[in-house]
Amino acid sequence: MNATISVLPGDGIGPEVTAEAVRVLGAVARRFGHTFTFKEYPFGGASIDRFGVPLAEEVLRACTESDGILLGAVGGPRWDTPAVRPEQGLLALRKSLDLYANLRPVKPQPALAARSPLKAEIVRGVDILVVRELTGGLYFGEPRYTRNVGGVLHAVDTMSYTEEEVRRVVDLAFRLARDRRGKVTSVDKANVLDTSRLWRKTADQVSQRYPEVQLQHMLVDTMAMRLISSPTVFDVVVTENMFGDILTDEAAVLTGSLGMLPSASLGDGGPGLYEPIHGSAPDIAGKGIANPYGSILSSALLLRHSFHFEREARVVEDAVDLAVAERWWTADLGGTRSTEEVGARVVALIEHMGTT
Repeated sequence: MNATISVLPGDGIGPEVTAEAVRVLGAVARRFGHTFTFKEYPFGGASIDRFGVPLAEEVLRACTESDGILLGAVGGPRWDTPAVRPEQGLLALRKSLDLYANLRPVKPQPALAARSPLKAEIVRGVDILVVRELTGGLYFGEPRYTRNVGGVLHAVDTMSYTEEEVRRVVDLAFRLARDRRGKVTSVDKANVLDTSRLWRKTADQVSQRYPEVQLQHMLVDTMAMRLISSPTVFDVVVTENMFGDILTDEAAVLTGSLGMLPSASLGDGGPGLYEPIHGSAPDIAGKGIANPYGSILSSALLLRHSFHFEREARVVEDAVDLAVAERWWTADLGGTRSTEEVGARVVALIEHMGTT
């Protein structure tokens, strides 16, 4: 297969971890006879420095024309201005490509059980797929403003969802659950919010088309507690934009480090966007100690969801499993390996391990 991958390294540790994901994809291409062409573009703060905007039109055009997009991380204190922020580029990219579903798998590595602050018996066996709605809700709702009313600042953000926006992401969650353990937990705040009542009603309608999948509704505050107290009961979790953002960061506690979690942002057509869920971590940027596993695992999701290369994706995931089990750990995991050393080890395993 010949494929073009747009690479958006971004800011902070983004370029460091993305470089290792690119190395891993290169190793996959060599082993399985594919040709991947990588085209790198400034994005986020790096784009503000170069173009004055976090997402330049030419970069958006290139991403739209590519077969998949690999992203590092965006943001940092040097761009903390209210007018133009790096994060605006990420929101614009998701919206422009209609990437309405964010997939965040949470599957702790057995070798890292001791790194979680939770007891090993709570973490053992966790395998959750969070499906987060990505282009609606509070982050995109209108109107939004801050006004000075009689000397008092008044800020408004609006949470907005249409039935169709809810339906398509919930339908995807059911399709994914059908190929897993057959259980969907839909998370909302239906006892307070009209948007959540619409969400719950729509989820019930979608569930009628999937009699083989069990649907459970759960309020977000209950979910926040049970995600820590009994995470093994969950299979596929689907929720709106802000709730999903918060809950998946909480779920990082199960894995022992935010640096271990990948994500895939998907739509109904066009390229998907793949990125680790961690931030740009400007305090450790340039030190060579950032954890690249989340970015490498995101490249496996790219292989699976954009190219439909299940075997290649599993080889990458198996290589990460082995590397972690061998204690190729960066500082966040309690190890001493550098970012490049971890990437090199995963590449070596891909080149020499079996394909079954």
